[in-house]
Amino acid sequence: MTRSINDDERLRRLEAVTDATLSRLDVSDLLDELLDRVRDLLGVDTAAILLLDGHARQLVATAAKGLEEEVRAGFRVPVGHGFAGRVAATRRPVRLPDVTATDVVNPILLEKGVRSLLGVPIVAGPDLIGVLHVGTLTRRNFGDDDVRLLELVADRAGVAGRIRADKLDLAAALALQRSLLPTQLPEVPGVEMAARYVPGHSSGIGGDWYDVFTLPSGWLGVVIGDVSGHGLASAVVMGRIRSALRAYALICDTPAEALSLLDRKVQHFEAGNLTTALYAMISPDRGRVVVSSAGHLCPVIAEPGRPAELTEIPVDPPLGVGPRIRPRRNGTILLPPGGVLLCYTDGLVERRDQIIDTGLNRLLQLVRAAPAETVCATVMADAGVTRPTDDVAVLAVRRHR
Repeated sequence: MTRSINDDERLRRLEAVTDATLSRLDVSDLLDELLDRVRDLLGVDTAAILLLDGHARQLVATAAKGLEEEVRAGFRVPVGHGFAGRVAATRRPVRLPDVTATDVVNPILLEKGVRSLLGVPIVAGPDLIGVLHVGTLTRRNFGDDDVRLLELVADRAGVAGRIRADKLDLAAALALQRSLLPTQLPEVPGVEMAARYVPGHSSGIGGDWYDVFTLPSGWLGVVIGDVSGHGLASAVVMGRIRSALRAYALICDTPAEALSLLDRKVQHFEAGNLTTALYAMISPDRGRVVVSSAGHLCPVIAEPGRPAELTEIPVDPPLGVGPRIRPRRNGTILLPPGGVLLCYTDGLVERRDQIIDTGLNRLLQLVRAAPAETVCATVMADAGVTRPTDDVAVLAVRRHR
């Protein structure tokens, strides 16, 4: 039968799910407390929250009361499938007075003997966060008051779900950053190096990266690159590209050859991600640098007693933009004793309100043949990147005198 409630009861229910003490709980405890309260207020036997995995377009069982097994089993259901998937797809409340095997895809619901279900979407602004549903072991027609209360609980769960997702993304991004960006550059005979990375996004990481490694031949590999976008998604792509380039560097004799293989990899596995990269190989005597650029800005060279200048190397298309018409090319740079090679990403010199030549000219005025750490500190302090809107990566290599 349909339940009706008076104004006093409705007020009690409203206060129960908007209690200020809930805001002091962490996310997991908040979700559990909400489910406990909604079970009591609605007189139901089960309550569950499934949050959306946006990449997989699946709902993931995250918190449950009376259905704890589905959380332990890591139950997932695609959007549009089953009861919860239907709620997510329509973004509207769904009531099932009589649950049948054709209505649900989670066998745990049937094993528990759930007879009736009510589910509502969890949203935050225009975004779907997940689904909240309750169930009873006896037949029940859920009324409009039940729907409104469950929607109120879903609003609280939506805030908690968004916070949880943001925290997970941030933790993953920071862990990825620590694993991919060198915490300390290697000590290499004949050169000194310094680097900086400043994210232009609140997640603390984006698609810019740099890398330094020694090769079995004695050559030194130096890489800097930029995957379009910000946040965890770009960082994941960046990590795969960085690992692939390291592998290709071991089997290729020139930077152009390695970038050609990387280009094929990006076209096939990372389609749709615009990526630029600069790969330089510094000779064992550190006097010669062979460079190949995939759409990346040319490095700056600063020799003792001379103004800094942009290197004149061929620039080929970025990675993954389409079939190659001609082979990728190498350029050669001479690095004299005391000379500095500065590699950087576009966030260092690009500004929305000016042409890129302005930023490049300013950079040339800042770079000089000084210790690598001094060069990095100078360009980062004086090039207007204290509050960047784009990621900035800088890598300086100075040949010993």
